[in-house]
Amino acid sequence: MYVEPNFKSKKALKEAIAAGQVVTVYNPGPGDVPLNGTVGVEGPHSPEPHKWYGSATIANGVVVKVK
Repeated sequence: MYVEPNFKSKKALKEAIAAGQVVTVYNPGPGDVPLNGTVGVEGPHSPEPHKWYGSATIANGVVVKVK
């Protein structure tokens, strides 16, 4: 799954979440994105090569934490 907006690094993603920016998750393939729970994320988006991977905690459709 990918995060929106498209972050070039996991560090930038973590900084955005810490600053209160709204970050969401989407699945470019089949399957639904849960409104709550934990999902695997990667970036940057295709067709660029993925440079980072993580685990995102989602609450009410918004990413609240990334490992």
